[in-house]
Amino acid sequence: MIKVAVMGFGNVGKSAIDAALAAKDIELVGVIRREAKALPKAYDDIQVVSDVHDLASKPDVVILALPTRSIPEAAQELLAQGFSTVDSYDIHGNILELKKSCEPIAQEHNVCSIHSAGWDPGSDSIVRALMQALAPRGISYTNFGPGMSMGHTVAVKSKEGVKNAISMTIPLGTGVHRRMVYVELEEGANKERVEKAILSDDYFVNDESHVIFVENVEDYIDMGHGVNLVRKGGVGSTQNQLLEFDMKINNPALTGQVLVASARAAMRMQPGAYTLIEVPVINLLEGDKDELIKHLV
Repeated sequence: MIKVAVMGFGNVGKSAIDAALAAKDIELVGVIRREAKALPKAYDDIQVVSDVHDLASKPDVVILALPTRSIPEAAQELLAQGFSTVDSYDIHGNILELKKSCEPIAQEHNVCSIHSAGWDPGSDSIVRALMQALAPRGISYTNFGPGMSMGHTVAVKSKEGVKNAISMTIPLGTGVHRRMVYVELEEGANKERVEKAILSDDYFVNDESHVIFVENVEDYIDMGHGVNLVRKGGVGSTQNQLLEFDMKINNPALTGQVLVASARAAMRMQPGAYTLIEVPVINLLEGDKDELIKHLV
C-alpha cells in the first residue's frame, strides 16, 4: 500500500481524497490544512493536522492540492524533509523552472516530485506529446472549455476587494480563448481597481479577458470543463495527417484523479523531479504490470 497525505481541502483536495479512498493500492493517512479543522462528516475517519509530522502514519507521498503560486515553496520544503510530492502546478511558462528547482533537492533526499500533474498541464500534455510523435511535422491546437478554470478562478479570488469569483474559459478555436470573469465584490471595493488587478495578472494578460461584476457568483458556478486537442501535420513524405482528442470532464474530479495516479507513479520512479510526459504511462495505473500489458497492449 502506498501511504498518501493530501495537503489542502479545496475542490481539488476533496477530489484527491475521494480518488485516494477509491484506489485499492492507496492508503490515505491524513489531510494537512493550515488550521487542523475537522472535515465534514463524510470524512470523519480521516486524521486532520496542520503539520505533516503530526500524522500518525508517515506518508510516502504528499499530494499538494494547493493554489498554484504556493506550490513551489511547499514542494521544496517537503522534499527537503524526505517526502515525495505531486502537484498540479498550472502556470505553463514556469513549469520547467519549478522542475529544475526541485530536482537537486529531490535527488539529495532520495525522493521524487512530479509536477504539473493535473489534466492540463498533465494528462493533456501526454496526449500532445503522443500526437507530436505520430505527426512530427505540423501544428497543434489546444482548445479549452467551455468551462470553469480553477487556476484562473483562484487567481481572481486572491485580489483585494474580491468576495467571490469564477473564471470561465471560452474556446475561440486554433488555441485562442476568451476569459469571462464573474466577480462578486466586497462591500466598498473599487470596481476599476479590482478589474485592473485581474487583467494585469499573468493568468489573463495573454487572452481576451472580460470582467463582469455580479450580485451572486454562486449562480454562475459549474465545475464542468473540457478540451479539444488537434494536430494537423505529416510524417516523412506523407502529409495531411489529422489527429484529434476530445473530452468533457468535471474539472476538480479529473485533477484529483491524475494527482492520485501520479502519487502511485512517484513510488515507481528514481529520485528526482519530473513532469508527467517523463513518467511511463504504465506507472500511473493501478494493478499488476504484466496483467496491464496483457489487457492494454
